[in-house]
Amino acid sequence: METITVKVVRKTSEAEDIASFELARPDGAPLPAFSAGSHVDVHIPGGLTRQYSLCNDAGEQHRYRIAVLRDPASRGGSIGMHQAVNEGDEITISAPKNHFPLQHAAQTLLFAGGIGVTPLLCMAQRLAATSADFTMHYCTRSAERTAFLKEINASAFADKVQFHFDAGTAEQKLDIGTALAAPKADKHLYVCGPSGFIDHVINAAKAAGWGKDQIHLEYFGAASQDTSSDGSFDVKIASTGKTYTIGAEQNIIQVLKDNGIEILTSCEQGVCGTCITRVLEGEPDHRDMYFTDDEKEKNDQFTPCCSRAKSKTLVLDL
Repeated sequence: METITVKVVRKTSEAEDIASFELARPDGAPLPAFSAGSHVDVHIPGGLTRQYSLCNDAGEQHRYRIAVLRDPASRGGSIGMHQAVNEGDEITISAPKNHFPLQHAAQTLLFAGGIGVTPLLCMAQRLAATSADFTMHYCTRSAERTAFLKEINASAFADKVQFHFDAGTAEQKLDIGTALAAPKADKHLYVCGPSGFIDHVINAAKAAGWGKDQIHLEYFGAASQDTSSDGSFDVKIASTGKTYTIGAEQNIIQVLKDNGIEILTSCEQGVCGTCITRVLEGEPDHRDMYFTDDEKEKNDQFTPCCSRAKSKTLVLDL
């Protein structure tokens, strides 16, 4: 996997508990091109790797910009970025990857929840640059917690953005029914943010008659799971024939690692797709946010970092 060494040339407080990081090559050389919706894997001091969307203009190659919310429930990633990564530091990142690409449409609706604004801000910049018809709904707790508020208000597309604050007046809050009214085949919507926000937008879109091909989403974290009924199951390695039992409170990745079988992981939440593994036999219990419903129904691959098994045994292509 290609890695790039970059220098943190600027670290900026964008809102309460949100910092942006401007990254550039130490020698000033161009960075790989990227498209709206792309993200990079960031190797954080301490051995963690996390995915962050690029939120600068996709036409730029002299820098990448990411923004990170300091999450009190963090497993180390966001706290590491806020506390251990500072201006002047050099860190390692991946080349950009895009699992959330912007498609051509007669009209585009963007729905951002909190820090989920990052890929959508890049999309808004691209849509504005091409004179496309779009509207962006940006929902946050308050103005103080709204990253890039001044930047957006000063942009050429400021009139395309509607802000909705939980702490604000009733008339400025998101009216999801009105926003999603009159769906047409040539209209597309993109949503990113916490799982509850995404589910709210998607459910409203489906109820309003939007087709699944018109709805595009990217989660920023795994949805909560009810694990009370979890039991044990077996994982069989096709290349060796060896079988390992995964206990009710155990993780496939860790059990295999303890037995000398390494699977590359990154987010460890079923969001990024790094650990995707082929399933030759058995039925996975998909708990990821990466695969589409159609992909999950095939049961020919899964994310072992978070998923489990519905069948007694899974045979993996390892």
